[in-house]
Amino acid sequence: MRANYKMQRLFVPNDLSAGAAFDADPQQSHYLSNVLRLGEGAEVLVFNGRHGEWTARIAGRTKKAVRLEVLELQRPQPEHPDLLYCFAPLKQGRLDYLVQKAVEMGAGTLVPVITQHTQVKPGIDRLRANAVEAAEQCGILAIPDVTEAVKLEQLLAGWDEDRRLIFCDEDASTNNPMAALQGIKERKLALLVGPEGGFSDEERRMLRALPFVTAIPLGPRILRADTAAVAALAVIQAAIGDW
Repeated sequence: MRANYKMQRLFVPNDLSAGAAFDADPQQSHYLSNVLRLGEGAEVLVFNGRHGEWTARIAGRTKKAVRLEVLELQRPQPEHPDLLYCFAPLKQGRLDYLVQKAVEMGAGTLVPVITQHTQVKPGIDRLRANAVEAAEQCGILAIPDVTEAVKLEQLLAGWDEDRRLIFCDEDASTNNPMAALQGIKERKLALLVGPEGGFSDEERRMLRALPFVTAIPLGPRILRADTAAVAALAVIQAAIGDW
């Protein structure tokens, strides 16, 4: 069932069930009262990543908070997406974009990866906030998990070999990723996208030597890291994902 895009959606941490009531947080309360100017009795959609999506009514307000009363289930909670998205952190504005688009494209877990050319240490709280914002805007009910940053070598050393790791290889000998993707039989998938300077030669050799890794190209042009992330997610979902 698709989201109702005509109603305002809010992510809340509270448990959701018919008749439950709670105060929206200060930022949400300000937005509802002073930006949207919704009055008592107005309805919004709320979700928490666990209990599906519900309608909720503004039941009252104080100077500090808007009180919400949960009414009726609109969409049940879907299964959590299984696609792992592993990425080298970028500069902040482009990293915000990258995370938001990964959530929109169906990533279930976001894994920041430190490579030899990585120049940025990610702020995990900001990554999580961007994931929530993308879910609110795009009708997504399952909030992706966000892990702590991990070095590439550690990520690969602890890898579940039943999960196919696809990495974007700018030195691939072809421009078409479809043949490599269509040869993948595993249902558990992960994508690895490198930093702005690309993977080092040593890292590419290490990745290519692993039996659970598939290298794919992304066409004849050199793509920025954030563009490559969106392009790779799109072809994976179209070829072997949930499209």
